[in-house]
Amino acid sequence: MSAISTKSRGYKVFRIVNVCIMLVVIAVTLFPVLNILAKSFSDIKNLTKNTVTIWPKGFNIDTYKTIMKDMMFWSNYRNTIIYTVVGTLVNLFMTTIFAYPLSVPRLKGKKFLMAFVVFTMFFNGGIIPNYMIVNGLGMRNTIFAIVIPGAINTFNLIVMRTFFEGIPQEITEAASIDGMSTFGILTRIVLPLSKPIIATMLLFYAVGMWNSWFPAFLYLDNSNMYPVTLYLRNLIAGALSATGADADSLGTVSINIRYVTIVLTSLPILCVYPFIQKYFVQGMTLGSVKG
Repeated sequence: MSAISTKSRGYKVFRIVNVCIMLVVIAVTLFPVLNILAKSFSDIKNLTKNTVTIWPKGFNIDTYKTIMKDMMFWSNYRNTIIYTVVGTLVNLFMTTIFAYPLSVPRLKGKKFLMAFVVFTMFFNGGIIPNYMIVNGLGMRNTIFAIVIPGAINTFNLIVMRTFFEGIPQEITEAASIDGMSTFGILTRIVLPLSKPIIATMLLFYAVGMWNSWFPAFLYLDNSNMYPVTLYLRNLIAGALSATGADADSLGTVSINIRYVTIVLTSLPILCVYPFIQKYFVQGMTLGSVKG
């Protein structure tokens, strides 16, 4: 009886310590988020004095008003949504149809293909050759220049392949014996069992597409086609380089625009993440280490 009570007391102590540690981790994680949010709503005086912590001082929304009154901002925001949705679907499709064959033991030339895939993690053609290829294929100033060049992320491909390898071969072999095609096995058996890794890849690719601005900077000349991240990048560059009367007219915008930018670009992803985070840990755990 004493052993049970001792164990019970030890377990209570463990839970208390565990909760305290988690509270500290949560506080450390939330502080920079709250700090950025507070600075985006603070005025120039308090920002220049660096007195803002997690609560706005001298409440100010001038920068938000300036950005949101610009119709170009909303046009570019719409472009970002389109690029993210289309690009993520392309990413998932291309990664899946490449990762699944690599997970099949009987695939001929599997080692060569994997060596080719891993090679691309460390070596690439560089910006100029990539630009020449995109331009030569006629993809400049189109959505294809944004979604096609980065259609497959090598790391994500390897993680997804490893996850597929963890699915028992007996299931797929039984389906094959019953006459099901390879495509049928993938769509009816493998993918329904792969919701965690699909959700994880969805998050990875969606965040990458949403935050991406450099491909648009390289391949798009029409500002009406810019994603919102490139719009805000140009807005920051203009605010920081403004001088004289321009700097005076920008006022508050030139001071806290970087914080407003972070809030506006991060908010949609922060809203989506809670709905798929339950799959995230399982997908990464099962997809990173082969069982």
